[in-house]
Amino acid sequence: MIWKKWRCPFIRNRSAVVIVQNGRVALMKRVRNNEVYYVFPGGGIEPSETPEEAAKREAFEELGVLVKVGQCMSEIEYEGIQYFFEADITGGIFGAGQGEELTDVNDTRGTYLPVWIDMTALTTIDVRPREVTVKITSNSASKKNPNQLR
Repeated sequence: MIWKKWRCPFIRNRSAVVIVQNGRVALMKRVRNNEVYYVFPGGGIEPSETPEEAAKREAFEELGVLVKVGQCMSEIEYEGIQYFFEADITGGIFGAGQGEELTDVNDTRGTYLPVWIDMTALTTIDVRPREVTVKITSNSASKKNPNQLR
């Protein structure tokens, strides 16, 4: 008998922050299996959290910053629901995150590095999910203020 690999049927919803400041976007640079790509800072929503609370917690864990969470700019269905919230930094030190993905030297999920990426470069690099990148670049192109997404 051949056994097939299967994934746990438990699907965890996720929340992420979209931070735009001085014409740059805060992202996590990922290197995994020799592949380089970028994601919005975020992670799983705990059972006792709202999506907004999870976004705040993840911003602190991954980036080391406190944020004010704004409107949900995108909901994407992919292995659960992924929420993407506009957010503004209100405190902390960018790059000082202490989440397990940043501090666990035995982590097999690859590396995580908080970075600022210029808005003009977003369409030239692999940012996931692409739908959020498209929304950010099209929204900011129609605004005079490069920090404004609404």
